[in-house]
Amino acid sequence: MADSGRVKQVSPSGSPHSGRKKTQQSPGSRTKYQVNAPGHCFRKVTLTKPTFCHHCSDFIWGLVGFLCEVCNFMSHEKCLKHVRTVCSCVTPTLVRVPVAHCFGPAGQKKRFCCVCRKHLEGSSALRCEVCELHVHSDCAPFSCSDCRLCHQDGTQDYDTHHHHWREGNMASGSRCEVCRRTCGSSDVLSGMRCEWCGITAHASCYVTVRLECGMGRLHNMILQPGCVRICSRNFSKMHLFRISENSQCELDNLDDVDSPTPVAAKDNQSSTPTDTGKQTLKVFDGDDAVKRNQFRLVSIPRITRNEEVVEAALRAFYLPDEPQDYELQVHGQQPALLSDDIINRNGTPDDKSTFKDYTPDSWLLRAKPRDSDVLKIYAGWLKLGYVSITVGHESTVDQIIKEVLTQLGKKDENHENFNLVEVFMSSKQVQRQVLTGLELLLGKLQEIRKVSLRQMNQTRFYIEENRNRVVQVNLLLGGLPAQLSKEEYAELLHRHLEIKNHLVTITHVYSTQGAVALQISCFSEAERIFMLAKDSSIDGKQLTSLVIPQIMTSVLPKGGCPLLVYVNPKSGGLKGREILYNFRKILNPHQVFELTNGGPLGGLHTFREVPRFRVLVCGGDGTVGWVLGVLEAIRHKLVCPEPAIGIIPLGTGNDLARVLRWGAGYSGEDPHSILLSLDEAEEVEMDRWTILLDAQEMTEDGKENGFLEPPKIVHMNNYFGLGIDAELSLDFHHAREEEPGKFNSRFHNKGVYVKVGLQKLSHTRNLHKDIKLQVDKQDVELPNIEGLIFLNIPSWGSGADLWGSDSDSRYGKTRIDDGMLEVVGVTGVVHMGQVQGGLRSGIRIAQGAYIRITVTKPIPVQVDGEPWIQSPGQIIISAAGPKVRMLRKCKSKQKKQPSGSQKEDRSESPAPSEGGH
Repeated sequence: MADSGRVKQVSPSGSPHSGRKKTQQSPGSRTKYQVNAPGHCFRKVTLTKPTFCHHCSDFIWGLVGFLCEVCNFMSHEKCLKHVRTVCSCVTPTLVRVPVAHCFGPAGQKKRFCCVCRKHLEGSSALRCEVCELHVHSDCAPFSCSDCRLCHQDGTQDYDTHHHHWREGNMASGSRCEVCRRTCGSSDVLSGMRCEWCGITAHASCYVTVRLECGMGRLHNMILQPGCVRICSRNFSKMHLFRISENSQCELDNLDDVDSPTPVAAKDNQSSTPTDTGKQTLKVFDGDDAVKRNQFRLVSIPRITRNEEVVEAALRAFYLPDEPQDYELQVHGQQPALLSDDIINRNGTPDDKSTFKDYTPDSWLLRAKPRDSDVLKIYAGWLKLGYVSITVGHESTVDQIIKEVLTQLGKKDENHENFNLVEVFMSSKQVQRQVLTGLELLLGKLQEIRKVSLRQMNQTRFYIEENRNRVVQVNLLLGGLPAQLSKEEYAELLHRHLEIKNHLVTITHVYSTQGAVALQISCFSEAERIFMLAKDSSIDGKQLTSLVIPQIMTSVLPKGGCPLLVYVNPKSGGLKGREILYNFRKILNPHQVFELTNGGPLGGLHTFREVPRFRVLVCGGDGTVGWVLGVLEAIRHKLVCPEPAIGIIPLGTGNDLARVLRWGAGYSGEDPHSILLSLDEAEEVEMDRWTILLDAQEMTEDGKENGFLEPPKIVHMNNYFGLGIDAELSLDFHHAREEEPGKFNSRFHNKGVYVKVGLQKLSHTRNLHKDIKLQVDKQDVELPNIEGLIFLNIPSWGSGADLWGSDSDSRYGKTRIDDGMLEVVGVTGVVHMGQVQGGLRSGIRIAQGAYIRITVTKPIPVQVDGEPWIQSPGQIIISAAGPKVRMLRKCKSKQKKQPSGSQKEDRSESPAPSEGGH
């Protein structure tokens, strides 16, 4: 691995249209451009279109700019000596702790590739689900594992948490934390931002910011990485963060995709069709690329120096090494076509040192054999310091460890207590391998280079103490039959998953949810159970499997209140997917849970020992009820049994969110601002109600004739309806089940409701003849109505005030915590439409805390928007026990944040200057 601080000699001529154009001049005629940032290969170019400087982000006036041939960094001449941004080819040397990325499809907003610095366009663009890395699909293999460090892996222990800087793709109005000048740009990849606290700075200023990160304004609700521990050796980041793999199928072989897209291929070719002085070569970087037929295209003049061809190939693979150490071989031929002396020291080209017409178009880039190599050995995690060791043919791993310990001042230590670890920092996976003591290290390096030069550039060696690490992997298995004992669950898992009892312990049983938590003391057994459970079913029900992190409550910040986030990506169309992505970036991904992957239990089990936390539910009223139901079922197993719950409304009605002032529906607000509002929100109590549906079969003379079905118990938060209201909900539910793909927007959903309602205009029902009502043990006579609705909150049918605001001495004022239900009737579809239009209110019937309804024939019912046909029988509504704590948004506006604050562009949501949704 070459010295990353070298300054390369570059040509003063070229085209501004592509950073991969190759010079036609000999090395001796090149001009040196000195820069303070390592890795860049600048050349002077003539500008033919509007261009911006990547250092200062200002427009380049004039015709001359300086372009890096490797990463396309463009600079003014005056800025050249101030450049501090390193080239993409040396970013692996800056990684503190290698952490793999979780790539998914990119969003629709304007972004720049963090590798080649060009615009992201089309379906080939990717983004990391955890950090702000945006790349082209063919650039992704050349990015390294520099994602955010979100947990301690195994027994690693980090004393401090540093800023995690990412370049560019921030709001154009972002201001530098150091000099207070604008540092963001929408025209180029420019400026730096910490992905934890959100502060922004110029590339030349951020180095003066203190290393330790304070997590910014949201520090109280962020689950800090030092508080989370997980043993992750055999699990991918997708599994650790419970990221759905449905959209990842086409990305599974991302690290293996080196072949350029049509756009990249065009960049490597001549700028005009009539340019016949160029030729395009296919270059492979090792045996693995040859095996997979994955190559890079390199465009060169038809007559050029061998060294320049090798250098062009190195640039195409983002390798910072010197061309003297490499050679090109014709694909499939041995030995190399070129002589060892690929540079004519006298500057006179000859047949052995130049490419001419009719050369083969497929080449293999190889490292020349070396008698020795200089290896950088890193002393430990989170430390960029290393020692350089010269490795020869006879150098074994044990000898290298002894020499490293000597240089580190630990020569008295027993070398057998230390390991040399090879770490491959590819973009999608960090692979660790402990080397054996007698292994010859030079041969190891040569083998890696033979397989892939890119892999060698992304490989690092660590020396670490050999400690006996206790393996502890926690899994949560769901989808099991409910209401079984711990012994029955153990027997069931042994029969279906063949778990090994001496390695697996059932630590928690959630019988009401049909789930168990396992603690596994073997990596391979944990991986086997995890993968097998995802592909297994019991009694026709698919099992779910989640890797659960351990939250170390002893090191949680004093006074902190981490936020547990649930997102239903099926709610709100594409907005649910974007919110899920945004919160994984802003917060710790370990505190963000996707409800379609195992439901709410995984998050509550993860936070079971946290003494104080809050919950944010992103979804409709049904999603909120789902989370509240699971919380009610397992609250006795939580250290914090009553966490306060906030809402981001993604559903159609969102009545509960309206009452709590969170709005009628999410419409693209800045997620960071929402979290600030959540932090300032007030806690209020809300009643919950239990509905017992004890259906019985009735004979013709009206006498009971046994049970038609067992009693059903449901919980209600918002309202319970019988008759026309529930009938419309049921028809809507059936329409959505037939064509679920069409129900991806609130506007369309409400349109379907209107259509269904119009079809019911001519229907007449005499609901008062089919039911009998008792409120607080008093019989209540019903008027001539078609629908009966029981309200817990003063909002119904997407914000309508069904109870009305008129004062009436017979009834008290409606509240969500008064232990009372409001009973209201509607006369039909027209009446409901008038209520929703604000022209009328419903028919007030009663208020009470205990409701008994007798139904004499099958009737549509709905609870919080979930409809079904209820058979004849008794329905009893009573209080559900403890009130739940909800978060209500404060009426007062937030104080305006100073420019350059930690709020700056923490998410995918656009800045005001970039437009909204």
